[in-house]
Amino acid sequence: MTKGYIFDYGGTLDTAGCHWGKKLWHAYERHEVPVSEQQFREAYVHAERTLGSNPIIQPTYTFHKLLEVKLRLELEYLMEQGYWDPREDVLKMVFKELLDDLYGEVCATVAHSREVLLRLRKDHPMVLVSNFYGNINVVLREFELDTLFDSVVESAVVGIRKPDYRIFKLGVEALGLPASEVTVVGDSFYKDILPAKKAGCRTIWFKGEGWTDETYDESIPDQVITDLSQVINELT
Repeated sequence: MTKGYIFDYGGTLDTAGCHWGKKLWHAYERHEVPVSEQQFREAYVHAERTLGSNPIIQPTYTFHKLLEVKLRLELEYLMEQGYWDPREDVLKMVFKELLDDLYGEVCATVAHSREVLLRLRKDHPMVLVSNFYGNINVVLREFELDTLFDSVVESAVVGIRKPDYRIFKLGVEALGLPASEVTVVGDSFYKDILPAKKAGCRTIWFKGEGWTDETYDESIPDQVITDLSQVINELT
């Protein structure tokens, strides 16, 4: 019986299970940025590695600011590699369109996630465990999620990143419950489900569009969902 929950953030609460790389690529498609998916993937990986190895994201940055930085890094890479050579006015227009589109989608998704979390919060303590850049608390306030979690375990703060199962151990300790009574909800099979299982927790895999076509053994998680509201089903 679940007595407490651990939630992932990115890809779980903000994109409804869709990998952020895919989320971004679909926005590029919608706005007809003239690059291939492979070229975009290069830009995405470049941006993520740059952010992971340099202290670009400040603790005060909102998600809107974070998204702005990511898009700039991606678009700069595409231009530096000669994959895209837009006029300055076109670049500014596309940048704004991508930013507004993506941020609007995230706001809508997080609003739905918040409704689910509010229902769970009535009877269950909750902790957030996330690989993030050191600004997750600002992001949670931005989306009015900051009062819903009893504790936040952020990789940039604790010095442990998923898929290291010890970060989930910290989440379990924050809940003050036996691991067997804690359910972890996350979108990444590799970074959430497998290490959470190793930590002794129950798991719910939020299955959305992945970064690759790799298939996974769906008998490993205790539940597979395609909408966050389905988490509530295990309580009824």
